[in-house]
Amino acid sequence: MAPLPPRPAPPAPAPETPQPARARVIARRALAWGRRWWILTVVLVALAGLSGTLLVRDLRAPAPLTQAEIDKAAAKVVDKALAEAARAPSAASTAYAQVAASLVIIETVGGGGDLAAQGLGTGVIVSQEGAILTANHVVSGGGAITVTFADGTRAPARVQSAQPENDIAVLVADQLPQVVVPAVLGGGVRVGDPVYAVGHPLGLTASLSSGVVSATGRTIEAEGLKLADLIQFDAAVNPGNSGGPLLNSAGQVVGIVTALANPSKQPFFVGIGFAVPIATAGGAAGGPSI
Repeated sequence: MAPLPPRPAPPAPAPETPQPARARVIARRALAWGRRWWILTVVLVALAGLSGTLLVRDLRAPAPLTQAEIDKAAAKVVDKALAEAARAPSAASTAYAQVAASLVIIETVGGGGDLAAQGLGTGVIVSQEGAILTANHVVSGGGAITVTFADGTRAPARVQSAQPENDIAVLVADQLPQVVVPAVLGGGVRVGDPVYAVGHPLGLTASLSSGVVSATGRTIEAEGLKLADLIQFDAAVNPGNSGGPLLNSAGQVVGIVTALANPSKQPFFVGIGFAVPIATAGGAAGGPSI
């Protein structure tokens, strides 16, 4: 058998044709992305630096206040406190409002056998039935008694009971006001406590004066009568205050004004007043239960 002829050799691959235009496009794109990454890197680095700066600033202590800033802040606090205090009622006005509707004007005519004699004192309603507590020396002269209530109601009155040794009397009126407002009664007092005397000094009706408790347990002699266990106070009282209430800061009756001290023997206030404690006055000679 004759040998087969040799296979012809495959044609050589044609040489690649260079593509310079495509290469340039790819190079430009690579260069553009490179620039973008560089810009992004710069921005990130800048932001990181800014964040670090802010963090450092946040960790720093706040700047100290100047004296002017401190003074301004303090002035605002003081102004606010003063404004609030101005809107709030004082203790004296609160006490007065508490007892004003319970005050009574007591007038006497013809006491001591003198038909022309006139007297003036103060009383305070201490029960829902209209019992009036006052100083006994205001009504002990035996003359006619007339009372005037806070609403203007005016009526004759009489002594229901009395305890001369404590200078306390209880009156009842022939006619009561349409609305009876008894005072609120308090307890004991201590030296230094603020007190308020309310009454009709020298005919000046419903007047209030303020002071403090100067002493307790005082004993005095007044018009031949020895009075013991009294409250001494320095709120101003004058003729016409006798029988009126001595109040604490809450407007509660803690005593009944009975006397004032004056070394000149003149019946005018020189800084020392006395009151019967309400615990004594309330139980006077069958008076209202307090």
